[in-house]
Amino acid sequence: MLRRSAITLAMGLLLAGCATTSTERTITRPESAPYANVHELARADEWAARDADWRNGAVVYQVLLDRFAPPADLEAKRPLYPSPKKLRDWSETPTRGTYVESAEVWSHEIDFWGGDFASLTSKLDYIDSLGVDVLYLNPIHLAYTNHKYDAQDYFEVSPEFGSREDVKKLAAELHKRGKRLVLDGVINHMGRTSPHFQDALKNPNSPWRPWFNIGPQYKLGYRAWVNVPNLPEVNLESPEVRARIYGDPDSVIQGYLREGVDGWRLDVAFDIGFRWLSELTEAAHQARPGSVVIGEVWNYPEQWMPALDGVMNMTLREVLVQMVNGRANPAAAARQIERLVEDVGTEPLLKSWIILDNHDTVRLTNSLTEPWQRQMAQVMQFTLPGSPCLYYGTELGMTGGDDPEQRAPMRWDLVNNDNATYKWTKKLLGLRKTSRGLRIGDYRALDTTKTLGFLRLTDRAADTVVVFANPSNEDVTEFVTLRDSKIMSYSKLKDALEGNEFLVMAGTLTITVPARGTFVLRPVIEDTIEYTPYKRVQ
Repeated sequence: MLRRSAITLAMGLLLAGCATTSTERTITRPESAPYANVHELARADEWAARDADWRNGAVVYQVLLDRFAPPADLEAKRPLYPSPKKLRDWSETPTRGTYVESAEVWSHEIDFWGGDFASLTSKLDYIDSLGVDVLYLNPIHLAYTNHKYDAQDYFEVSPEFGSREDVKKLAAELHKRGKRLVLDGVINHMGRTSPHFQDALKNPNSPWRPWFNIGPQYKLGYRAWVNVPNLPEVNLESPEVRARIYGDPDSVIQGYLREGVDGWRLDVAFDIGFRWLSELTEAAHQARPGSVVIGEVWNYPEQWMPALDGVMNMTLREVLVQMVNGRANPAAAARQIERLVEDVGTEPLLKSWIILDNHDTVRLTNSLTEPWQRQMAQVMQFTLPGSPCLYYGTELGMTGGDDPEQRAPMRWDLVNNDNATYKWTKKLLGLRKTSRGLRIGDYRALDTTKTLGFLRLTDRAADTVVVFANPSNEDVTEFVTLRDSKIMSYSKLKDALEGNEFLVMAGTLTITVPARGTFVLRPVIEDTIEYTPYKRVQ
């Protein structure tokens, strides 16, 4: 009786398998994917959507307009910087200054180097040569300081930079070159020198009074961001204020988008909160479908999307820096990254920016002092799910400590092929440009014990990328299953960085990763009429 039941069960399972096979055979395959399997076909729309969305895996280049390119005529610009502001020579580097009582800011906040839209435009060919997809500008609106995080008027552009018309022209020129423009939105706070704030502070009946939280209950007489006197917070609880910030068609957020800008990076987005971020992102998408809203979020990035399209992934930065510095075990780092992908989701992560340094951190050369550390961190930046955000000058190995040292003028003298950092970063940029898997691929962790190992894969075998990083001082041999059904046995994987080749055996790989070394492996798929195991897989 037991034997007959077992036979009946086996026959049932066999018939079920046959039914599945029969169904699989009747699926209509597009001519472009004659060998796609049912799993790939089931996700065909998802892959097509990822491919079509410029926000996924885009390479971002961050620029401080004042510091990126010297103006054509420095002396002609001096009247735009009245005392106590100072216009510096391009060869000078910023240093921490003293508190200026008359201006109530630090002297290094009012040191300028004169960069503007005209000088930036003169360097677009250089930006083109890097192969980046997005140009992100730190704040450009009218403000007193050089950093512009103390807005006087969101609707106007600081005259040292140019005009709002210049913003439109830059966006149009970038679009011609197949690139996008993202601006820095500082809507959480304005500047104390704003005439709107001054009027609100002095006049209880001011039309600008609803924009701020003013009263004796506040230490400064008004609520300021982290109690910095120069940064009075904007009262986003006011519907009137929210309308002018992002709700109206001609609001700050919507207005620039309707004029050609492609997105916003929101300063201190964690202080703005989920509710207002959700409303703002929805308004941005209405004004310009397909636009991007990226939030500066130093928290763990889970749940911040879809209130935002993506975040500046500072959590991932910390994991990478700690691992490369030897303070975090690579296998533990691998688990943390895998959890991050699970918690946040692939789609939001593809749009999130992977940061190694920027205007708020010390430069990469300072945080990771050994060349191999920087190279390893950059490999991770360009191969993990997300959009690599490259801070101007990092590709050249510029140095810079704490504020304001990391905001030095661009070192154009370092742009040459003898610069090892420049050559290395361009290699990674080129790799990223030619890899669909790195741009939109899924993430899968590998079962490594002593290295950080993962792969990126799509619906196509040729897109797969396998990455290993060994931050230890010893060579490490790993045996891993590759977790990709389309990587053929007895085929080879080739390192895109140094050219070494490794043999795949039955879906597994045994590999020795050198001390302080990285591998970025891609399948060797030859376009030949001779035999290839990849001839009937997508």
